[in-house]
Amino acid sequence: MHLIGLCDNYRQWAMAAHESDFVPTMQPSIDASGHRYVHVVGSSVWVHDSCADTQWTTHFLGMHGDTACWGVDVPHGQDPADGAAVDLRTFFGRATETEWAVAGRAVQLVEWGRTHKFCGRCATPTLIADNERAYTCPTCRLMSFPRLAPAVITLVTRGHGDDEEALLARGVQWQIPMYSCLAGFVEPGENLEQAVAREILEEVGIWVADVQYVASQPWPFPHSLMLGFRARYDHGDIVCDATEIMDANWYRRDALPMIPPGISIARRLIDDWLAS
Repeated sequence: MHLIGLCDNYRQWAMAAHESDFVPTMQPSIDASGHRYVHVVGSSVWVHDSCADTQWTTHFLGMHGDTACWGVDVPHGQDPADGAAVDLRTFFGRATETEWAVAGRAVQLVEWGRTHKFCGRCATPTLIADNERAYTCPTCRLMSFPRLAPAVITLVTRGHGDDEEALLARGVQWQIPMYSCLAGFVEPGENLEQAVAREILEEVGIWVADVQYVASQPWPFPHSLMLGFRARYDHGDIVCDATEIMDANWYRRDALPMIPPGISIARRLIDDWLAS
């Protein structure tokens, strides 16, 4: 019964929002015609048109069309979904791209609230700021905003025409033989293009040139912003960093290994290359 209700809730959410764009805001619109609550159970989500317990902490997410969206922090050990909550990767296959982004926003804001109950400087219990999305310390005035970690992900190519190849790699932590684009977090003091060049050199020993931005994607695993790039091979031979990369190779369009599913921007970068 719960699984049927879960799917019905997702369909109702999509119909109510009319597939409108999501607008992140601090307060619900006075014209809101309804509310949807993304209950965060651990790191999984369960969507319903009412909050399971009004005593639980909520974070307003924004407006999806004329529907006000909320993230609900379900306390540890509680489960209003009775086992029907799904992780974000599973939710991706049951929702639109916008709905998935809203659910990801809920998970990130709820986790931010869970981990910022006390000041990181003086350990005083924090308070929600009045006019912006932040926790503030009433003692030392330190403000803590939602954590967001920018990461670059890059498809490197070499050659031309039918002989063009893409550099794809398999991470050491992956249990399946999937190959993807190279990625890594941006370090303090560097711009995005520098981060692209550094990460590729560190992970596979390749030097790149002509770094070009393509697109971005929020990635709530747990709180990243993926910034997609294309780059051209300049020089160097593949030498994998054994702590990060299990294997890396050059692949032609007609001989690709297993590549990521559509949930990730890596797949978009690869698909755009295949279509070019």
